[in-house]
Amino acid sequence: MARRGDSVIGIDLGKHVFKGVSLRRKSDSRLVLTSFASREVPEEFETSDALAWHLKLLLRDLGGNPKSCALAVSDPAALLRIIEQPETPLNLLRNALRLHGMAVLNQECKDFVLDIAPVRAMSANHPDADGASSGTESNVVAVQHGVVTKTKYLVGGMLRQTVKQISEAMAKTRVPVDMMQLAPICSFNAFEFAYPEIFHNEAFLLLDMGYLQSTVLIGNKRELVLVRSIDYGGKALMQALTADGALEAEAAWVMIQQKDAGMAEICQVSLARLATEVRNSIGFFEGQREEGIHRVFVSGGLARAETVLHTLSDELGLPCEIWDPLETCEVALPAAKRERLALDFVSLNVACGAAFEYFKR
Repeated sequence: MARRGDSVIGIDLGKHVFKGVSLRRKSDSRLVLTSFASREVPEEFETSDALAWHLKLLLRDLGGNPKSCALAVSDPAALLRIIEQPETPLNLLRNALRLHGMAVLNQECKDFVLDIAPVRAMSANHPDADGASSGTESNVVAVQHGVVTKTKYLVGGMLRQTVKQISEAMAKTRVPVDMMQLAPICSFNAFEFAYPEIFHNEAFLLLDMGYLQSTVLIGNKRELVLVRSIDYGGKALMQALTADGALEAEAAWVMIQQKDAGMAEICQVSLARLATEVRNSIGFFEGQREEGIHRVFVSGGLARAETVLHTLSDELGLPCEIWDPLETCEVALPAAKRERLALDFVSLNVACGAAFEYFKR
C-alpha cells in the first residue's frame, strides 16, 4: 500500500453547510491545523455540476493545492446499523445484505453502496468495502445465544446515486478522493483522537445536532455501542423560533444568543422532543450495561448558543458540554482566522474525523 501523504483536507458534506479542514502531519502523533472553511449550500443538488461548483468555492476558501482528500457525508437517507450475526466472512455478509436486506436489516439494500466491519478494538480498519466506508474501530463482542455465538458488525451504506454524484463532482474539482465515510463515524473517530482518555476508559455520549437531523453515538471503552438518528435538527428549531417565517432567522438567532426569555421558552418546547429521544437512548444503554452516562458531549452549529446547551442540560438532568475535535492538534492560523476558529470549532468534528482517519489508516 502506498504511503499516505503528510497533509490532507477533510470535508464534511452537510445538508446546509459544507465544512472543511486542512491538516498537516508534524509527527506520528501530532497534527497541525493549517486552514479551515465553511460555506452555506442548498439542501439538495440537482446535478453534479452544481455540487462541484460549491465544492470548488470551499476548496478555494481552504487555500493551498490539496493532493489528498477525505470526505464525510451527512445524509438522512444513509444507512448505519449495528447488527448481530454468526461470524461470517465480510464478502458473504455484504452479499447477503444486498440480496436479502429485508431479512437481515428489515430494509432493502440493493440501492446502497455498503461497507461492513466487525465492531473491533485495537485493530486495523477494514478498507475492503466496495465504496462508502464505515471507517471505525470498536470491540468485537461475541454474544452467546443458546449454542450460536454471534458477532457484532457495523453496517454502513449510502445510496448509489449519491455516491455517483459526489464522485462525479469531485472529479470536476480535480482533487483526488482517498476516502468517503459516513458523518457519524467520522464524529466518533474525531472524539477518539481528541479525548483518548475518555474514549478508552469511560462510557460517553456524543450528540451531533445537524441541520435536518441529530445523531446520538454512545461508546463504552472504545466500543461503539449505539448509533441512531433523530429526525430533529437546526432547521426544525429555527422554524419554531421564527414561527415558520414570521421572524427573520438571523434576528431569531441573535435573540437566542442574547438569552431572550420568550425565545428561551420556545427553544425549550422545541428541544423537548430531541431531549426525549436522547433520554431514551441513555435509558436503553444503561439498561443493557452496568456503566452510566454522566454527561453529554455536544457538537453542531446549535451548540454555539448557551440557551440550547442549558435547555438540554435541564431536560436531560445531565451536563451538556461542547467538545473540541482539535483538542490535541496544534493550530497554525493567522490571528483573524484563529479568532473565528473559537466560534466554528464546534462544527468541525466531522471534517476533522475524516482527516484523522486518513492519517490513521
